[in-house]
Amino acid sequence: MSVRRRFGRVRQLPSGRWQARYPGPDGVLRNAPETFTRRGDAERWLSAAETDLGRGDWADPEAGIVPVGEYIGRWIEERPGLAIRTVELYEGLLRNHIGPHIGQVMLGDMSAARVRTWRKDLLDAGVGAVTVAKAYRLLKAAMNTAHLEDGLIKSNPCVIKGASAEKSPERPIATIKEALKAADAIQPRYRLMVLLATFASLRFAEMVGLQRQDLDLVNGVVHVRRQAIQTNKQQIISTDPKSAAGKRRVIVPPFMVAEMTAHLDRFVKPAKSA
Repeated sequence: MSVRRRFGRVRQLPSGRWQARYPGPDGVLRNAPETFTRRGDAERWLSAAETDLGRGDWADPEAGIVPVGEYIGRWIEERPGLAIRTVELYEGLLRNHIGPHIGQVMLGDMSAARVRTWRKDLLDAGVGAVTVAKAYRLLKAAMNTAHLEDGLIKSNPCVIKGASAEKSPERPIATIKEALKAADAIQPRYRLMVLLATFASLRFAEMVGLQRQDLDLVNGVVHVRRQAIQTNKQQIISTDPKSAAGKRRVIVPPFMVAEMTAHLDRFVKPAKSA
């Protein structure tokens, strides 16, 4: 039995349940994503669909038939300018914490309740709170693109307040005495790295990227021009520093000139003659 309405129609299936159908903006007749026990429920659903259409808040339900894991994988590939480490972080979060749990769920089937359950399951399984926050932030960003840019879903289901925030414990800061003690204890070829980190505030990747010509022994200056990153595939890649302001000149304390000179003499090949 089919019941015509001003908008859409409902019909009773042989099972006794009620099905709602309506025309989308493209003129294609679509079924509601579920059937209903009562005719009134089907009609109320149609009324809500009509309201969504009227205010332009309609999303093609078939557009959301894309697995979450597949969509996020493409999302990562299509982000322009992501740093190598960021790509590896995102891929690891997808592989270890998103894919195994909700990777096969369709975008259109994601809900706030499903996201809450996924997040709770990760925390209950002992995944660190910081890692869970990173995974949630990745999921939220991808779902935001699916909603606002691609129009695949009606809304972003990631609505847990504070779930994106990382609350890492504050790391203890070594004193100058402790840093000098570490420099004395470490293997000699790494002594300069400890000192540069302490007295020049260089990041690890920036120190690894230094070359002989970057150390100005006359003026006591270190020129940061690049950084060297080792990927998960053990490749060493030279890139620009982490930020636009990363390329800089750093004046070091006078005693560091002797340390840099000793390091170059002992561990770095002589400069090529012109």
